Amino acid sequence: MMNQQDLQGIYVPVITPFLPNGELDPDSYRTYVGKLLAHNIQGLVINGTTGESPTVTWEEVTALTMATKAQMQGASVPVVIGTGTNDTAATVKQTEMAAQLGADGVLVVVPYYSRPSQEGIIEHFRRVAQVGIPVIVYEIPARTGVRLTVDTARTIMEMDGVIGMKDSSGGTELVSALSRLASKPVLCGEDVYFYDALRAGAAGGIMASASVNTDSFREVYRLAAKGMFEEAGTAFERLLPLIRLLFQESNPTPLKWLLARQGIIAGDTVRLPLTSISRGLADTLERFLFSHECT
Repeated sequence: MMNQQDLQGIYVPVITPFLPNGELDPDSYRTYVGKLLAHNIQGLVINGTTGESPTVTWEEVTALTMATKAQMQGASVPVVIGTGTNDTAATVKQTEMAAQLGADGVLVVVPYYSRPSQEGIIEHFRRVAQVGIPVIVYEIPARTGVRLTVDTARTIMEMDGVIGMKDSSGGTELVSALSRLASKPVLCGEDVYFYDALRAGAAGGIMASASVNTDSFREVYRLAAKGMFEEAGTAFERLLPLIRLLFQESNPTPLKWLLARQGIIAGDTVRLPLTSISRGLADTLERFLFSHECT
């Protein structure tokens, strides 16, 4: 199992490739994960937002986890599974099942839709942390409808079993505050803020866009970790145009289109209520690919 020292660098939340009939595409997944592992990333996240977690079954999560471990061939890359829901009992159950699958850690989103109180959020994470597998808190108020206060985040981060946070709060205020408090590591979860978050004290990022240009994301992190922020900023500026395109429509639909266009996965099928990207965005991405090299 992982510990807080493992939470640094570039973690990639993986997509879930589907066949045209909507079933898993295991061949595409093996090709895709093998390519990511060749870039010496620091970790993989299965069943996150980028993996279309709301429409992926636990049987499919199991298949993805087994396929990921088979691709590793002895590589010691942490595998994190998203287990969070807005039901504490269900989250605990899925966290237990993730531990049984051999996950190194779990990513647990702040409970969504129910809009719980800060105390309710704290108790939710207290119950999940008692399972015994390392927990990464996932703060993303744009999707959950609630926002952690700094005091709540600090209380949760101090729990035994919680090893860090993925911060997609829409800025750098939370990572800055937690860094000043010498908190456990915080990874940036919002690609467009990656450089700013590193400057504010983030230990790395869980970056959907790092499925492409993976080495470039690693280089931004490497430069920032050495205190070379001017160089890191220049490197990040080169990534921003693609990042903005990949989030112009709902993640992961533009990313899947791009991966399919590059031949890494067979097709860009997503599950409803998501639909494929608009013709306009596809044309823009085509022009971008014509003028840039994405690897």
